[in-house]
Amino acid sequence: MIFGLFKKKSGNIAIVKRQYAALTAAARQPFLYTDLDVPDTVMGRFEMLSAILILYFRRTRSSARAGQEIAQEIVDAFFEDVDHSIRELGVGDASVPKKMKKLAGMFYGRLESYAAALEGRDAGALAAALRRNFHADVEDAPSMRGLASYLLAVESVLSDTAEEAVETGQLRIPPAGT
Repeated sequence: MIFGLFKKKSGNIAIVKRQYAALTAAARQPFLYTDLDVPDTVMGRFEMLSAILILYFRRTRSSARAGQEIAQEIVDAFFEDVDHSIRELGVGDASVPKKMKKLAGMFYGRLESYAAALEGRDAGALAAALRRNFHADVEDAPSMRGLASYLLAVESVLSDTAEEAVETGQLRIPPAGT
């Protein structure tokens, strides 16, 4: 189980576990896959979790030290989780670092590409970036406008979330489709 990945000796272990579980649960909402055109594939799930984590990191960038420390531990947990998943998919030990480097590059690239659209609250630009990333090389890919609207709404809710929720691992992603 994922929680075995949290090996750091910090006072934040329970908080990080709780927050990471909430973030991954938010990225696994069935509505995202059935109604908002997120592909139900390994890469589709990676993309969706990346998008949720990007919103979380955007919220925590203005947090106090405790919130930023928790966010860093969540980044570490995410990449440990990705490493574990790659190995479970049968990628050999020699290939894992190369795959991890590629996936980390993808994640940080998305962080940058979504940031401009999120900063400007530009649903069209965000939808275009989501379309490129979630449906690469698909000629008649869905518009991703529904997902873009949802992510913009989530960011608004997160920006209004109290710092205490961040520092205690109680930050919640609003459900999709409500």
